[in-house]
Amino acid sequence: MKIKEIKDKDTDALKHELLEKQKELFKFQTKTMVDKEDDTTLRGKTKKDIARIMTVLRQRELEASAKK
Repeated sequence: MKIKEIKDKDTDALKHELLEKQKELFKFQTKTMVDKEDDTTLRGKTKKDIARIMTVLRQRELEASAKK
């Protein structure tokens, strides 16, 4: 997921997307413990997507508090 795609979404959609990505990361971690994971790059990509989403959410939060 690219940063432009993330910035185009509204806050509620981003919060939902964040929750889904966190569930996906948990699934990857448990799968790794049980057996070998086929594609290890997906875990890293998911972590980066989570970080991007959290960054955009934090930026919006700071912008909203600055306007007050």
